[in-house]
Amino acid sequence: MESLWKAMADDSRREILLLLRKKKMTPSELGGHFQFTPPALSSHLRILKNADLITEQRHGKNRYYSLDERKSLEMIDFFERMWGYKMNSLKEFIENKERKKKHG
Repeated sequence: MESLWKAMADDSRREILLLLRKKKMTPSELGGHFQFTPPALSSHLRILKNADLITEQRHGKNRYYSLDERKSLEMIDFFERMWGYKMNSLKEFIENKERKKKHG
């Protein structure tokens, strides 16, 4: 569990997860979104992989990374059980506030 929290503690790694949520990407594609050196990107990917948050598939010379949906669903379930009521209340509060802005 410690590797999971370490992986999630970094803003850049969370951004990588958001990118991989949309589609599989190579390190080169991911690198285009950041100012990382290749070794730094490799380190971020290794941390995410060790936490089982992403998977790596090799196709010829290319490596493709994608979000590990199983682990993502486990995290969602955990946070729902831990914060479910409070998160729903926060969502309702924000939605009501937005409605009030729109209507006056």
